[in-house]
Amino acid sequence: MSGHSTYNPTTGFGKFMDSRLPIARLIHDSFVSFPVPRNLNNFYTFGGILMVMLVSQIVTGIVIAMHFTPESTMAFDSVHLLRRDVSYGNTLQSWHAVGASMFFVAVYIHIFRGLYYGSYKAPREVLWILGVVIYLLMMATAFMGYVLPWGQMSYWGAQVITNFFSAIPLVGDTVREYLLGGYAVGNATLNRFFSLHYLLPFMIAGIVILHVWTLHVTGQTNPTGVEVKSKQDVIPFTPYATVKDAFAMVVFMIVMCYFVFFMPDYLGHADNYIMANPLKTPAHIVPEWYFLPFYAVLRAVDFNIGIPFTEIVLIDSKLGGVLAMFGAIAVLFFVPWLDTSDVRSANYRPMYKIFFWLFVANAVFLGYLGSRPAEGIWIPLMKASTFAYFLHFLVIMPLLGWFEKPLPRPASITDAVLAKAGNGGSSHIEGATAEPQSKG
Repeated sequence: MSGHSTYNPTTGFGKFMDSRLPIARLIHDSFVSFPVPRNLNNFYTFGGILMVMLVSQIVTGIVIAMHFTPESTMAFDSVHLLRRDVSYGNTLQSWHAVGASMFFVAVYIHIFRGLYYGSYKAPREVLWILGVVIYLLMMATAFMGYVLPWGQMSYWGAQVITNFFSAIPLVGDTVREYLLGGYAVGNATLNRFFSLHYLLPFMIAGIVILHVWTLHVTGQTNPTGVEVKSKQDVIPFTPYATVKDAFAMVVFMIVMCYFVFFMPDYLGHADNYIMANPLKTPAHIVPEWYFLPFYAVLRAVDFNIGIPFTEIVLIDSKLGGVLAMFGAIAVLFFVPWLDTSDVRSANYRPMYKIFFWLFVANAVFLGYLGSRPAEGIWIPLMKASTFAYFLHFLVIMPLLGWFEKPLPRPASITDAVLAKAGNGGSSHIEGATAEPQSKG
């Protein structure tokens, strides 16, 4: 972390360790004295919530792995034996399963917050890119974890998703065979997915460390989008931000506990409580809810792309759907350069604010469409919604930077706080300032 350290060990042991392995200094500088903007709202608490959820998923996953049998004839029974015969096994498995959904709830709010407040703008491009990498690894981890219970939807979901790799020209079939461990989903697939599902969370933890490190170099954004300019603009992370994060975490955990203890199976699919049967295909194969928007994008491409007035096909519908699905994720990497506006926060961008909420509504609608069968009216709706998704990033964001007239912005974070709270609005944090972080 950049900036001058304020840590001062007072004991002999503390001084001994600080001169050899300054872990206490690192923790103090990162989570105690670290200066944060004084106007952060509750949407900025989801970064801390995600860190807690990651630890929760790793811990519960390790314990569940002790009872899970990654073998195709025993996996399904081992999960249900865990729920029935192991002390607190039902709570443990429900916590891990519901935790995956709540993890994605928090990460989607975190992403939308970043898009609204322009958290991807310079000098935070690398911070944003690392966040998207974490999101990709989360999706891979969640998909492989969904296969492990070896229920009907798990098995056929793996069959459908892995089949997409065969659409890749030249190497697709080979990649799919290596992923499956053969020519079809089977025992080798289950072993591979179990190994990767166990490994990837630790890779996520490593990149989260880089993500936090990058955040501490560039500094935290804030709802006004104005950089820190003085000591009055910031407050110490502890106790102010930690108390706010702790309160948000308690509220978040109450919601999660409601699902864990009262509706543990609500977010799952009924067919996944039936043991996998390769000879019986479910009526409608759907992924978990957090993949549904991208599943809708995939199915929106049901046409071939070729040279006009000829029968030459350049991209068939299968490859086109795969490219569109991965493109919907890949476009997030380029958001810092697609947005051409100099203004960060949507609070001062009236046109962008409208388009942002339309984008959020469309993303939610895409999720709903992903749960619908690919027939009738749903197909043109998927196409229209997919078109609107890419339109937002590839057309609207670049053009708004040229034509939108932003509202006047405050000169500093302190001015914004005083304007909102009135003359005495900041008395509760009077004197609670910290050194402004230096910019990387």
